[in-house]
Amino acid sequence: MAGKGAKATSAKAAEKEKGKKAPASRSSRGGSQEQPAPKKDVYQLFAEKVRDNKQLESRWAIMQETRVEYFRGKDFTTFIKTHPEVGEILGPDKYMEAEEIVNTLLSKNLVIRCDRVWKTVRPGKKKLSSWPAHLEIHQEQVFTENDGFYAWMFLKRRTLWQTILSFVWPLFALAVCLFPVYPYQCKIVVLYSCAGALLFIVSLLLLRAAIFGILWVLLGKRVWFFPNINAEETTFRELLRFWPEKDEGERPKWTSRLFYATVTVLVILLLRHHAPDEAARARYQKKVSNIIDDVLEWSPKLALSGMMDKHAEDNATETGSYNSHAPTTTEEKTIAAAEDVDADESQDRADHADDMRTRSSEA
Repeated sequence: MAGKGAKATSAKAAEKEKGKKAPASRSSRGGSQEQPAPKKDVYQLFAEKVRDNKQLESRWAIMQETRVEYFRGKDFTTFIKTHPEVGEILGPDKYMEAEEIVNTLLSKNLVIRCDRVWKTVRPGKKKLSSWPAHLEIHQEQVFTENDGFYAWMFLKRRTLWQTILSFVWPLFALAVCLFPVYPYQCKIVVLYSCAGALLFIVSLLLLRAAIFGILWVLLGKRVWFFPNINAEETTFRELLRFWPEKDEGERPKWTSRLFYATVTVLVILLLRHHAPDEAARARYQKKVSNIIDDVLEWSPKLALSGMMDKHAEDNATETGSYNSHAPTTTEEKTIAAAEDVDADESQDRADHADDMRTRSSEA
């Protein structure tokens, strides 16, 4: 029995040694081969695919001084129901509900739940905005379909146009700095192009304000054609949208509309009355034209020639001042002394004549 126990113990020890050697041999074989690249998370791929899909409506907003792209919970639920093929990338989890998918995305920090900054209705509004422009982080990071906003937390893949623009912008900045050395024709093209773009933007803003003012005074409706190009949360795609959004505010009172219409008319009449006359406009136009001509006609050669002329004038001025302060010659000194003697003699004769007249008057 003791012999059998010793044999069993020795067999177990041999098996343990084999087990220890086997992983070492596997590791040695694995070291010779290349390690497989880590696979990307399927939820990361799913989030990128959903974000690139234009069927899921999203907007841009400001959250903690940062522009973020966000979507609504109810829109995500509708998107998952109407586009089940998007979930094929999740594999076994493709039949999960929208709530479970978003909760998983929240746990992986791919999205974050946000809340509107202003939670009360503003004065003059009937209800809260469907797409708030300012957001903050919500305390409860769980999915809610009603009034739930979720912002993407990963960087969007850079497109080809973005890559091209990243190289173009530095060249554009360099071209702007080199504008003074352009040829005259190039300066003319740049000047009229910039003036035309500025005139278009100003005209668009004035037309937008005029349409809003007229419709607001006459109908009491807040209609903004063309998105506001000065808004920091507006995207380029939204700038191309012409048709206005639905008015969510209550109708203003007729007294306020009449008051603002009267003020606007008075301001226009006041500006018209104090407008400059033809002579003043001609002077302003000539002054601006001279400034523009100076900018367009400037060139490095002209600048260098101007510097040389100025240097020559400075030298001539210094030479003249040196000559004016130079010491006089012997002849000049003699002439000056003679003039001083003549002046003294004439003064003595005048004093003697005055003395004689005084004595005669006394006698």
